[in-house]
Amino acid sequence: MAEEGAGREALLESLHNLEERALPVLAERGSADEEALAAAAGMQEAQARTALGWLQSKGLAALVAEEEHREVRLTETGAAYAENGTPEERIWRHLRSAGATAMPVLMEAAGVEKEEQSGAIGALRAAGAITIGPGGKVEATDAPEPATITRDRDLLRAVRERQPAPLESFTPAEQQRLQEMAGGKRKGKGLVAIDLRRRRTYALTEEGKAVARLLAERGVREEIGQLTPAMLQEGSWRGARFRPYYIGLNPPRVLAGKLNSYAEFLDFIRQKLLAMGFTEMRGSLVENEFWDMDALYMPQFHPARNIHDSYYVQEPEYSDPVAEPFATRVAQTHENGGDTGSRGWEYRFDAQRSRRLLLRTQGTALSARTLAAGPKIPGKYFATARCFRYDQVDATHASDFYQVEGIVLGEGVNFRTLLGLLKLFAAEIARATEVAFAPAYFPYTEPSVEMHARHPSLGWMELGGAGLFRPEVTQPLGVSVPVIAWGLGIDRMAMLALGLQDIRDLFSADLDLVRTRKVTETWK
Repeated sequence: MAEEGAGREALLESLHNLEERALPVLAERGSADEEALAAAAGMQEAQARTALGWLQSKGLAALVAEEEHREVRLTETGAAYAENGTPEERIWRHLRSAGATAMPVLMEAAGVEKEEQSGAIGALRAAGAITIGPGGKVEATDAPEPATITRDRDLLRAVRERQPAPLESFTPAEQQRLQEMAGGKRKGKGLVAIDLRRRRTYALTEEGKAVARLLAERGVREEIGQLTPAMLQEGSWRGARFRPYYIGLNPPRVLAGKLNSYAEFLDFIRQKLLAMGFTEMRGSLVENEFWDMDALYMPQFHPARNIHDSYYVQEPEYSDPVAEPFATRVAQTHENGGDTGSRGWEYRFDAQRSRRLLLRTQGTALSARTLAAGPKIPGKYFATARCFRYDQVDATHASDFYQVEGIVLGEGVNFRTLLGLLKLFAAEIARATEVAFAPAYFPYTEPSVEMHARHPSLGWMELGGAGLFRPEVTQPLGVSVPVIAWGLGIDRMAMLALGLQDIRDLFSADLDLVRTRKVTETWK
């Protein structure tokens, strides 16, 4: 008993002032999370987190509960919409007050940006709130304010007043709309951000309770932790109480080198596909619009070419001229279908624009180059390609990401072949147990499909798109056999395979998190 008492006295003497302030709160409340402890002890949340870590290392406190919840906050765009109204609301209000207005004048008066105009007008027309008459004049109907305007305005303002607000505090219908506003391909993308938060609750151990009682008897004392030159000069160190060192604590961990789990996962995918007989495709991160989009039969007026969706290179701005005969064949296919039997997109192809440089937006650019390089027939190819697209960063979205891109070409391949491969990838690589397919549209494939998989915590997530390359893609590049293609998001597959809740943890700069991350081993 004497040794036990001496040990507790030594622990008491080793306590930092933050620990001394935390112990009475935990003793009185029984348990507390970091936020509640900080408020009760009059310290910052980071200080409370530090104090709890020290108490844990000394065996005086223990983690008793950990809860995860999702918080909603407005993005910069969402805050502007909450303050000034959505584009639909501003257009509708102006028309109700000013009457019929020409489109350019309307957009300027309502303060609607160019990239927002078509979506806002389309939504208002679908709601029966406006009509477009002769000369392009827009006029509001006699219908009341559309319910979608009221819903979005009230929802954005509710988030503004309560942010950061738990997602679960909203109704199921509001939660669904907030998730649509947070990302994906739906209207309203990027108005809110949904972040995953963890709340940890701590309680004192029996040893901690005993030390807390000793502390209550002795009282909290201010201590000096470091002797400074100024204290020596002034003599203020005399009579001061210095915090003693406690040599009974465990020494710092010595951590051996460890491969990053995501780097291991990328290598696992590569080795898996090589073992399945695929040939690897490689290419530059910087690509021109021709191979990234034009060769894939994406029209030059496609919204994906907007500077708000792609990262363009400032210097140099253009690549060298595209090699023939591909430049001419692709241009003719866009303009009138060329020799493919298609009508094309029926616009004048801009050869100069096709040379604009950008950061690769999709791994399919590698497939286009491979088809033009004379691939083996039958053949199958893949790439683990890093791609870049503007996106609102949250738990399931990032502005740069990896895709596993692939093509299979040959006389016998078809849509059934594609679905079988996709299901195999989801099961073998992502370890997904629930997979669903949905019809989709891509300019370069027909038919097209999207694959979704259920994440145990985040619900259904889109893993990527796939389809059969259209003749407008394959024939200008010199390929006449069927080609199936897919581009799947490796980052989201990694979240499933590695048991992660937040896509940002894949690239975390927190070395302690990387070193101690508990990785689901079943994918190996």
